[in-house]
Amino acid sequence: MFNALVVNKDEDSGKTSAVVEQISLDQLPEGEVTVAVEYSTVNYKDGLCIGPGGGLVRKYPHVPGIDLAGTVEASSDARYSPGDKVVLTGWRVGEAHWGGYAQKANVRADWLVPLPEGLDSRQAMAVGTAGFTAMLAVMALEDHGLEPGQGPVLVTGAAGGVGSVATAILANLGYEVAGVTGRPETADYLTSLGATQIVAREDINETTKRPLESESWAGCVDAVGGAMLARVLGQMKYGASVAAVGLAGGAALPATVIPFLLRGVNLLGIDSVMQPYDNRVRAWQRIANDLPMAKLEAMVRPATLSDLPHLGAEILKGQVKGRVVVDVNA
Repeated sequence: MFNALVVNKDEDSGKTSAVVEQISLDQLPEGEVTVAVEYSTVNYKDGLCIGPGGGLVRKYPHVPGIDLAGTVEASSDARYSPGDKVVLTGWRVGEAHWGGYAQKANVRADWLVPLPEGLDSRQAMAVGTAGFTAMLAVMALEDHGLEPGQGPVLVTGAAGGVGSVATAILANLGYEVAGVTGRPETADYLTSLGATQIVAREDINETTKRPLESESWAGCVDAVGGAMLARVLGQMKYGASVAAVGLAGGAALPATVIPFLLRGVNLLGIDSVMQPYDNRVRAWQRIANDLPMAKLEAMVRPATLSDLPHLGAEILKGQVKGRVVVDVNA
């Protein structure tokens, strides 16, 4: 028997409850690899799955946790052997498939990535889906021509999980980073990660009738979407790109095509869930090389399985700063 955060749903009321329970190995879903989970983390999707479900959870009882890192305990797949260190993000694990909020997990071998040299399992979960997504965004911007010295790179939702890691990576690579936040108290935190400019959310969160404004940004990692993304598109430099990673500000995009037609702006969609294996390996290796570990540690808030119900509620309200690392064995 081992511990897991189990979410149950009352069919009459439709309400969910999340409690740490003891479960057995034979209760886990099928998978070629059994992982002894060491750490997980908390993302927005986790908040949904711990709480109301958000349409992500297919059936109850359910074990959330879209990220996990640990050691292979058993494997019927030749790619992995007992003792191997692995990391898993995406593939709808923690949503449609039981996830990382347990001391053990059964998963498909195709979903795993070997933990790269230079990262341990705790650091990997300080990165998690949020940091992995941030790295994918930086890679996409660079693949479309972004280089240091071209001007400031905007990061929206900069104090959140994706934004924090994106800020630290970009600053470490030599970029000038402008961080957008609606929480003035996070300014010192963002500066410590390497941001050289703090942009108040209200200065950039409203739509404007002008389809183009002054060319301000050489690139952008956008975790907000909505009106802010529409506004940012009109402020990009000629030929610059925006990597869209989230929709904290809404899924609608009240924009025009003018920035694309007159300035050659690129809008790049970043998906971390179904990302191909080779690009996953590339991104995790870049994380090990380009994310300063001291700055990563400064983002970390430790937690245990019993902390998850209130942390899930906090992240849905936008009250979580940086990265939560969940020690599932504490």
